[in-house]
Amino acid sequence: MTTAKRESASAYRNESPILEQLVRVLGDIEGDVIEVASGTGQHAAAFSAALPALTWWPTDIDFDNLASIEEWRGEKGNGNLQAPLPLDVTSAGWMGGQSMPPLPENAKAVVCINMVHIAPWIVTEGLFSGARRRLGTGGILYLYGPYRRGGKHTAESNARFDVSLRAQDIRWGIRDLEAVQALGSAHGFTLDEPVEMPANNLSLIFRFG
Repeated sequence: MTTAKRESASAYRNESPILEQLVRVLGDIEGDVIEVASGTGQHAAAFSAALPALTWWPTDIDFDNLASIEEWRGEKGNGNLQAPLPLDVTSAGWMGGQSMPPLPENAKAVVCINMVHIAPWIVTEGLFSGARRRLGTGGILYLYGPYRRGGKHTAESNARFDVSLRAQDIRWGIRDLEAVQALGSAHGFTLDEPVEMPANNLSLIFRFG
């Protein structure tokens, strides 16, 4: 029997440390969370189950990923995990245009894991632009992944990873933390102190307003 369900080894590895941070910043909150670039759907299933007071809205630009997310939802999802929706964060709809995706306004958080370095910079710009329109004052934009600090990689493994990313697409690559912070500031976000994570990654918790 064929299935659309996908599994990612890295998603299994980083699930617990990411969840620890999400519980820390969202554990006492009720409301909607939009996940951008949900990938396989493993995280959406796990995080929505661990945070039942939050309604989790998974999205992705890739239709194979959307099918996988729905498989995970059917297998593991609770009532607070919504059906996955197609989303391009560079679209006018996400950033405030007329053809707006059916996603909640005044969400409590937008979560985006391991996307910023595997996408052109314009995608990160679109992420922030749309997030500020979806979040109320005090809303959280949570990012996870590898970043350079002070223009330098934090580990040799990240430097090698950066080379491999740029070989796949010159528009990809590990971003400077300072550039992402400046972009957030331009859109009304303030960055908390970055949280060191396993495997030379960071959790970036931005607060709007």
